[in-house]
Amino acid sequence: MNKNEKLAFLKGKGASAALVVCFIAVIAMVGAFTYNNYQKKMEQQLAKAEEQTKELTKENSEATTADDIVLPETKSNTSDAEEKEDEEKNEEEISEVEGTDSAADVSTAGNAAEVWFSEESTLEWPASGAVLINYSMDQTVFFSTLEQYKYNPALIIGGEVGEEIAASAAGIVTNVEQSSQNGLTVTMDMGNGYYAVYGQLKEVPVQIGDYVAAGELVGYLSEPTKYFSVEGPNLYFQILKDGEPVNPLNFMEG
Repeated sequence: MNKNEKLAFLKGKGASAALVVCFIAVIAMVGAFTYNNYQKKMEQQLAKAEEQTKELTKENSEATTADDIVLPETKSNTSDAEEKEDEEKNEEEISEVEGTDSAADVSTAGNAAEVWFSEESTLEWPASGAVLINYSMDQTVFFSTLEQYKYNPALIIGGEVGEEIAASAAGIVTNVEQSSQNGLTVTMDMGNGYYAVYGQLKEVPVQIGDYVAAGELVGYLSEPTKYFSVEGPNLYFQILKDGEPVNPLNFMEG
């Protein structure tokens, strides 16, 4: 290669290098411009978002006042006042009930003081007729209606339908109930663990808690239940001591 050719080659190579350098410089300038643009936009967006946040916080702060805030102390005080009022009301109601109960207890206690029965006490005959079936807990006795032998924890005393049945001894009525065997039945506490049971009654004028003196009306003799239809009208008369039946004849004179 001669000298002229070498110079032409070097010049062409130099021009290419210059073009590459210029191209790189242009790319760098475009990149720098784009990056600066992007960074500027981001800064503007951040500034705008911060300004909006400040305005929203300011609006919320101005919208919320002391009237909108419910203090726990105020709520608690109101609740305490209501609870106190309810407690006072309940205490008044309880006092009224206790006062009523106390009056009833005093009345019952007074009646209880008037009833006393013991082994030495006597019973008045409660019905007009004779004994149809005797008390018997040692051996069985025959029940005509049932056609069988059974133990009998009471006296079955004959009488007339509608006759008055009087209390054999003073007592306080503890129960008035209807049973299929003994019909309308009245139980009376005579004191000291003794109770009198009057069965086969009707039109009973007494209620639970009533005090009934000896000889006063307990009820009227009713038609017999189907368990005593053959025996006829009768009074079922039972005496209990601490829940166990005892012979009523042991307390009757004659």
